[in-house]
Amino acid sequence: MPRFAANLSLLFSEHDFPARIGAAARAGFAAVECQFPYAWPAAQLADALHAAGVPMVLHNLPAGDWAAGERGIACHPDRVGEFRDGVGRAIDTARALGCPQLNCLAGVPPAGADAARVATTLVDNLRFAADALAAAGLRLLVEPINTFDIPGFYLSRSDQALAIIDAVGADNVFLQFDLYHAQRMEGELAGTLSRQLPRIGHIQLADTPGRHEPGTGEINFPFLFAHLDALGYAGWVGCEYVPATTTEAGLGWRPGR
Repeated sequence: MPRFAANLSLLFSEHDFPARIGAAARAGFAAVECQFPYAWPAAQLADALHAAGVPMVLHNLPAGDWAAGERGIACHPDRVGEFRDGVGRAIDTARALGCPQLNCLAGVPPAGADAARVATTLVDNLRFAADALAAAGLRLLVEPINTFDIPGFYLSRSDQALAIIDAVGADNVFLQFDLYHAQRMEGELAGTLSRQLPRIGHIQLADTPGRHEPGTGEINFPFLFAHLDALGYAGWVGCEYVPATTTEAGLGWRPGR
């Protein structure tokens, strides 16, 4: 059975963010992940991880002003300096938390931006990030996002992201394969997992429609979990879904509950 990590940005929201780490451990999760840990002192989060006995297995690079609706700046030609400063901040945070990998959100290109310059900016920024993360012993992930939830997002399909990864040409860059986003954009989940597993560094899940827990929508998760086992996937599966009611009430999908 795959190993599941609780995404603290969406699960256990009845608790303050640092307290969600202990709540996830008490609910039986063996690891945690989050979108952005930067609003809290890294030492406080590290202490909570140590007390709960769970690792932080993933968080994102800074992605602009999230509260204002920004969803990544890696493809923004006019914000290269900000992106690269964020890489350094993310590495410092990852080291403090013992987190082995960081995810990059490409973002929505600025209105009117030259398409060729946007593409070059993204590749150059990812190459910069890959080099910096490699020096720190970390992996870089690139995640496609569906364009229903985020219209205009630059990378929306796994083949697009893999082509960008090829252009970057670094051996520490992998695909983050979110089953929810992939189902909405391309389907063929089992086939993509079979073909691309060596290039997938992390998997996330949510059902669709609704982005709720498994069993609330159309994805056949028991089949996919067995498929991942048959493929020998040894990484984590991040549970990045919005609970339909409360986190605890919705955990019946998880094997062993």
